[in-house]
Formats: sequence, C-alpha cells, structure tokens
Amino acid sequence: MTYVIALPCVDVMDKACVDECPIDCIYEGDRMLYIQPDECIDCGACEPACPVDAIFFEDDLPAEFTGYTAVNAEFFTSIGSLGGAPRKAGPAAADHPLVAALPPQLDNGAFA
Repeated sequence: MTYVIALPCVDVMDKACVDECPIDCIYEGDRMLYIQPDECIDCGACEPACPVDAIFFEDDLPAEFTGYTAVNAEFFTSIGSLGGAPRKAGPAAADHPLVAALPPQLDNGAFA
C-alpha cells in the first residue's frame, strides 16, 4: 500500500507535502505532484500537510479518485525511481496523460 495524490492537487501544487516527506518520494509534474509508490514508506507525514486534501492512503481513496492510484504509478513509467531525489531531479517536464488532458483548474477548485 502507498499514499496517493489525487485530482485536488492539479494546478495547485502547494508543495507543503514535499517538505514533510522524510524520504523525498513526492515528485513534481507540470500540473500535479505524484508519489512514487515504490519509494513511499506509508508514514503519512504528507497527508495532513496538504492544504487541499489531495493526499489519501490508497485504501481510503474516495471512489471518484480511485483512478489516481494508477495515475501516480504510471507517471513513473518513463522516469523510473530516482531513489528519493526529486529535489535534485527537479520538476518533470510532463504529466500523466489524464492530468495533462484536464482543463485548467480555477482558484475555487472548479475546472474551466
């Protein structure tokens, strides 16, 4: 099991969760943050740090966000596991196709 970042993160990317993660398993895409499931140690430090409640334990994902387990995992198909080094790697110049296809999210959390 792992933690998962879901839809509320899109176009917000507050990054407070990145600061709380003790192993640096949260990586930055263009529009969303992603948790590397092979690196996550399930400590839960990231979840309360998220100001938009976008982080969930995999078993606790609301039904409307269940696809984000695959979104997080598939994001790393092309970049692999960097061994807890997102701060060194910097942001990826892409997002998962599902996230990239979303319309821009407005300040109120609605999509344009």
